[in-house]
Amino acid sequence: MSTSSSDPVRVAVALCLGAIVLAGLNASPASAGLFGRKKPKVDYAPAYAPPPPPAAANGAIFQSANGYAPLISGARAAMVGDVLTITLVERTQASKASAANTDRSGDIGLTPPTTGPLSLFSPSDIGASGGSSFDGKGAATQSNALSGEISVTIAAVYPNGTYLVRGEKLLTLNRGDETIQISGIVRAADIGPDNRVLSTRVADARISYAGKGDIARASKPGWLSHFFSIISPF
Repeated sequence: MSTSSSDPVRVAVALCLGAIVLAGLNASPASAGLFGRKKPKVDYAPAYAPPPPPAAANGAIFQSANGYAPLISGARAAMVGDVLTITLVERTQASKASAANTDRSGDIGLTPPTTGPLSLFSPSDIGASGGSSFDGKGAATQSNALSGEISVTIAAVYPNGTYLVRGEKLLTLNRGDETIQISGIVRAADIGPDNRVLSTRVADARISYAGKGDIARASKPGWLSHFFSIISPF
């Protein structure tokens, strides 16, 4: 009876697994299906240029609203949807050291009378001394470096001449994925003639570089080791 009652459960589980696999296989490349290409996050989604507004019926030939850019700006990016290239030149280094050394000692002694009714103790029996010492040192050093280039789009243009830029790059390699994400504020004066900006010139920069796959998984401890490292008091 137990074997026959478990058959419908096994069939249901098999059907569910089959449906999940088929859904992943049928997913389009642009979708975030089980086996599909990863969708960009909303925070780093590319910004596209808005459609031009209809021309004003004022009889004028020049319309400043139809993608006007001054002649002196050249081909520099200046509108929503334009592409910039961020040159990653991040390099940070920090070090810290501390040391402490303390020493403390004390001694007390009493000399009892040698005659009379109070001559009960010898001088060597009444005495106390104590001392304490501490010696501690600490040092920490950390350095980071990131170089490369990533192209982003202008997501917003502010009245003070700054731009909100954001973008990401997804590299699918042989044994894993590499993702670079960046967002921040860029001044128009910092944009070069070739539409390149140093990452050190990006205000409120949020740069993320992460990897997934066999190589990244092999460089991390297993879940059981991670669990015991959390609860270990040593």
